[in-house]
Amino acid sequence: MKEIILDTETTGISVKEGHRIVEIGCIELENLIPTKNKFHCYLNPERKVSEKAFQIHGYTDDFLSDKKKFNEIVDDFMEFINGKKLVIHNAEFDLSHINNELNLLGKKEVKNEIVDTLILARDKFPGSPANLDALCKRYRIDNSRRVHHTALIDCELLSKVYINLIDQKEPTLNFQSSEKQNNLDLNNVTSY
Repeated sequence: MKEIILDTETTGISVKEGHRIVEIGCIELENLIPTKNKFHCYLNPERKVSEKAFQIHGYTDDFLSDKKKFNEIVDDFMEFINGKKLVIHNAEFDLSHINNELNLLGKKEVKNEIVDTLILARDKFPGSPANLDALCKRYRIDNSRRVHHTALIDCELLSKVYINLIDQKEPTLNFQSSEKQNNLDLNNVTSY
């Protein structure tokens, strides 16, 4: 089964305020193992980056000014994600921006199956912080490369968090067999 870990960076929080995507990152997983297939691009958002967004990702208007526009990469992007489950942390945010870009071009919205790791984390650890940094800390995933939020680094971290969230790395504990083993050991103890 193929899945896509997806992340975006934007000029600001709300599409209602006209904010746009400045970076898309995708990493393909096959049976939970990253393949060599990645999709990554910086985008010219055709508007200024808000100060708050700049503090998060560090992309300047000047850096983004000569990058491709969304309409130049949309077909490649849609082909990359076509028919694959999307794994996104806080999917509502990323999908609202992606669907806004698609709507601006008169294209259909994303209809892929979605796994929102933020919801998974909140269900699994109610009341605990569920942001990507907190989950990396919980699962002892090295996030020292994450100086700023960048789509590809965040995808790499999220792929590791996701595998842990769906219990693919945690050992299963069988207390019953341990008790039997302990009882056997106690019965075979010789005293001096």
